[in-house]
Amino acid sequence: MNLTLYITEDCDLDCVYCTQKKKPAVMSEEVLRRACELAFSDGGSAGLCFFGGEPLLCEDMIFEAMDICGLLSEKYGKPVYYRMTTNGTLLTERMLERAAAEGMEIALSFDGLMQDICRKYRSGRGTFADVEAAAKRLLAVLPASTAMMTAAPQAVGRFAASVRYLYDIGFQRIHAVPAYGSKVQWVPSAQEILAGQMAEAADFYKKCLLDGDPFYFSPIETKIRSLLSGINVNDRCHLGFSQMPVATDGNIYACNQFMGDADYCLGNVYDGIFVRKCATLAFRRKLPLSCQSCSFKSRCLNSCGCLNRLETGREDTVSPFQCSYEKMLIHLADETAADLRTADTTGFESYFGH
Repeated sequence: MNLTLYITEDCDLDCVYCTQKKKPAVMSEEVLRRACELAFSDGGSAGLCFFGGEPLLCEDMIFEAMDICGLLSEKYGKPVYYRMTTNGTLLTERMLERAAAEGMEIALSFDGLMQDICRKYRSGRGTFADVEAAAKRLLAVLPASTAMMTAAPQAVGRFAASVRYLYDIGFQRIHAVPAYGSKVQWVPSAQEILAGQMAEAADFYKKCLLDGDPFYFSPIETKIRSLLSGINVNDRCHLGFSQMPVATDGNIYACNQFMGDADYCLGNVYDGIFVRKCATLAFRRKLPLSCQSCSFKSRCLNSCGCLNRLETGREDTVSPFQCSYEKMLIHLADETAADLRTADTTGFESYFGH
């Protein structure tokens, strides 16, 4: 079973687009232990993702969780896998050494050259220098780590340059999304800039692939792969199925944006998962009415209940910005795929497996 542990709801940063309310809530040792045991209760392996807030505010609890899981792995004969998402400001050598020893995957929230505009300490001081240093230390130990970029309207003009910067310092995996939520206003002029910057980043992605030094750039690559595979991307929505978040109080929810909502509470670390409620929620999932006649409906994230709720307050309603962004991205990805195939069919087919 895969669980995301909200070790703490507190954070040392004050990011302009953050959708989470900071609270000095920390997971107790009892909840932590029970969560670890629950992860081993089902399936062929156990998986924990350390999340927050900022999980490294509670570094010792992460070590404790890995110690507990190590014993449980021996007891049950099951492997355990770890992931962590961190802002990097508190990343220690001790943590890096243990992460490398355990094979932990680390995703670093780093907006590149947009960092100081949007991701600041509570004092107002920028975080770029500190996170850049952390990124270099991380990549030296775990070179397959992922950079998690968020583009907000006030910084979006630096998006493409930020992609190139993250690639140049060594990231081979870059996951990029626009900022969503009530703190963000994507006015038409900002959306135009985003489209232009994404096209510039797509050109860079294309150049790197043609030069034989490709990198994973999530916005374009996921859409290209959905085009080639013909698989409905919405079939991968895991609401109520996997990687369920565990709150600091031990309650388990369908996905991040549903934390604290009793209708989407799917169990707790004491009583386990409410299987019938999971099944009921799964059968509720459907294509939003406004999307049913769209030709892009199988390649768009229209049924992501978590994102829809963040944007519109409703699981089944897509925001106008999300709709226009997805259409722009699909068009751009298709153009990029056509250019790549024309320029180097063999290389294209080798990289994408088609």
